[in-house]
Amino acid sequence: MSTLLEVSGVSVTFDGFKAINNLSIQIAEPELRAVIGPNGAGKTTFMDIVTGKTRPDEGRVIWGEKSVSLLSMSESEIARAGIGRKFQKPTVFEDQSVRDNIALALRNRRGPFDVLFFRESPSDAARIGEIAEEIGLTAELPRRAGDLSHGQKQWLEIGMLLAQDPRLLLVDEPAAGMTPAEREHTTDLLKRAARTRAVLVIEHDMEFVRRLNCKVTVLHEGSVLAEGSLDHVTKNRHVIDVYLGR
Repeated sequence: MSTLLEVSGVSVTFDGFKAINNLSIQIAEPELRAVIGPNGAGKTTFMDIVTGKTRPDEGRVIWGEKSVSLLSMSESEIARAGIGRKFQKPTVFEDQSVRDNIALALRNRRGPFDVLFFRESPSDAARIGEIAEEIGLTAELPRRAGDLSHGQKQWLEIGMLLAQDPRLLLVDEPAAGMTPAEREHTTDLLKRAARTRAVLVIEHDMEFVRRLNCKVTVLHEGSVLAEGSLDHVTKNRHVIDVYLGR
């Protein structure tokens, strides 16, 4: 496994509040990683920095084999470089079919003129079928996306990101609002996706993190408090104090 993303010595302050404080994290490819921490620990700001939404005051964010600095790139350039992000609330095209949603995501990989004159090729059709199978929505392809359950919409959005073939997938609280069966399916989906790419999951739900069975990074006050397996970090005295508010 080689390092895909390296965040080192990154700090960012909002109105005198240090949201990220000398943060250093490395993500390998392929890898499944969970990032946990209490509210205000800097989890969302960390994602914002990686995707170019927030510029840090100091530090480096290095990407890929060529060690490119993400800090010199725009949000759209970062997305094109292979970083996909799924927010907590699913954003799918409700009036379009599941199939059309995935097809639109495939199109996003092309230039504006390609999108205008898009004709679905046999390879596109095959890819749509593969993604639908991977996310467990093959039977739902003709359905209107707005008619899906909350969990199914989350899977469709993950599928739309997979259609863009990212090397790093950032997923924010995927288990929120899901039924136990949906959560189980989501665990399997993320584990499968992480076989061929880096998948970083921000999550509050410890049971969900346990099922992911991956390396965990605990953030607190904008920096890494502990790192390792869930069992390892939950036995850490500092982590216990933070979570129990001591």
